[in-house]
Amino acid sequence: MIISLTYIYYIAGIFVALIALLAMNDKGNSKRILTGAFWGIYAVSFLFGTVIQPMHVGIMVIVMAVIAGFGGVGMGKHEEATGEQRIAQSQKLGNWLFMPALLIPIITVFGTLGLKDVKLAGLDLFDKANLTLVSLGVACVVALLAAIMLTKEKGMQPVKESRRLIDAIGWAAVLPQMLATLGALFAAAGVGQVVSDLVSAAIPVDNRFLVVFAYTVGMALFTMVMGNAFAAFPVMTAGVGLPLIVKLHGGDPAVLSAIGMFSGYCGTLMTPMAANYNIVPAALLDLPDKNGVIKAQVPTALMLLTVNVFLMYFLVF
Repeated sequence: MIISLTYIYYIAGIFVALIALLAMNDKGNSKRILTGAFWGIYAVSFLFGTVIQPMHVGIMVIVMAVIAGFGGVGMGKHEEATGEQRIAQSQKLGNWLFMPALLIPIITVFGTLGLKDVKLAGLDLFDKANLTLVSLGVACVVALLAAIMLTKEKGMQPVKESRRLIDAIGWAAVLPQMLATLGALFAAAGVGQVVSDLVSAAIPVDNRFLVVFAYTVGMALFTMVMGNAFAAFPVMTAGVGLPLIVKLHGGDPAVLSAIGMFSGYCGTLMTPMAANYNIVPAALLDLPDKNGVIKAQVPTALMLLTVNVFLMYFLVF
């Protein structure tokens, strides 16, 4: 293959490493050394994850957790454009401002569906095993280049702007990756089997509706506990989805996966554990109630979850 997921990781690692260097050189940040170390360790996981021993990666994650847990990730000092400058720039660019953001889903879908069988010099253009992720990575790079050309920014400005956003989000920016990994660990440890045994003991598994209800609602509840649907998915799917819906009742695994993840996202809307989605926006907007975002989302989440239960029931079989 010509473009593999490893190359996407390298690009991400280089980008985060630059952010780490900028953070470490920011004398306006009283915690610049620890902040730089946090993002530097994160960059190393992308750049050398394929050669570092799993135990050593685990130690790196623990060090990151200790740094974040003791408040070592601080907000840096940034040069920001004034409100007048931002308004002038937005009026100058108009709707073209949306173009880089729109390029990401467009190129991702095109790469996933249109380039899966494309070859150059006898080699696959994209890594078929991770086609969607590679397409997404390529889309992000193209969108970044498009944004640079559109705004005519030069030098390190794109990285500086990325660092400003990373500083605003803080350590919560790494939560999706960490929680997804935790979900995989839970699945490998057999938590899915425990969940399966509990569900089998609690409901009559020959009842299709109750099994579907247990899976969809369980996805939402487990996501609320874990803070991420990617962490809940392997556990709930291994414990309930595959053995009870697919194997026992002959359900369609594609439908199961799609609606199951959507059900998990309903849980994401209702939990403070999804800090990067629900707590960080409240902080960025200076909301008086830190749980204000969650409270506003709960009615929508519950309605969507109810719809998902019936969608799963009528479509998966």
